[in-house]
Amino acid sequence: MTEWFPLRDALADALRDGGLDPAAVELVVRRALDEDLALGPDVTTLATVPEGARATGDITPRSPGVLAGLPVAAAVLELVGGHEVEVSLHAADGMAARTGSPALTVSGPTRSLLTAERTALNLVCHLSGIATLTRRWVDAVAGTDAGIRDTRKTTPGLRALEKYAVRCGGGVNHRMALGDAALVKDNHVAAAGGIAAAVAAVRAHAPEISLEVECDTLDQVREAIDAGVALVLLDNFSLADTRAAVELARPAGVRLEASGGLTLDRAAEVAATGVDYLAVGALTHSAPVLDLGFDLR
Repeated sequence: MTEWFPLRDALADALRDGGLDPAAVELVVRRALDEDLALGPDVTTLATVPEGARATGDITPRSPGVLAGLPVAAAVLELVGGHEVEVSLHAADGMAARTGSPALTVSGPTRSLLTAERTALNLVCHLSGIATLTRRWVDAVAGTDAGIRDTRKTTPGLRALEKYAVRCGGGVNHRMALGDAALVKDNHVAAAGGIAAAVAAVRAHAPEISLEVECDTLDQVREAIDAGVALVLLDNFSLADTRAAVELARPAGVRLEASGGLTLDRAAEVAATGVDYLAVGALTHSAPVLDLGFDLR
């Protein structure tokens, strides 16, 4: 396994400011770099670039969208090049990508830059793609009170980064893992013997955490409301049933989250029913990458 340089304090602080754990980001980046070099060094770069050569290059958007992951790309470059690499950010995550205008400039040993290039681009293009898709959903429900939430349908090992990208796009994070909130789904209901029994079991086991119940029918919504839950997930409800669920939930102060079968062209009409959230797994499992390129000057 290759030994990489540590992150500098300024970059670690920038990652923290975005709600990211620098140690976790470093672990992801190291694993990605180790994967790229698992079978040996970058033979093409070693063969074509003289030792000691230096260069400057830019990461530049080639398509419009929303940027996310620029500090993560900087982390890749720093881990490979150390203090010999200087990175300048010309944009911030969450900003609109300006096609043809560099978002990041890096100077340093040419060999380091080319070794880091693909890993840096893989991450920033993927995260910017998530932010871009999220922004489209957020824009689609503008004028309503509904927020766009992600799910746990994330790429293994990349959840914190992907959920960060959702935030960059204006979305709202659902639970980060299985232990920070409870979501009672149909299989839990079946195992416990009903919604009320499942809710009681969760409250007895972990009374301090937030609790959401997934419902497939209006009768289940009534049962969840009667059980005193604060948040109900409406799974594959029609528009008519979603409106009816809103009428049931509002007097009880219960929030609602629409889920299942949602599409971007239907987002506005679902949000207009009065639900509080739209849960969109596609934000993380189906977002196309945003096209950014790295070019040496």
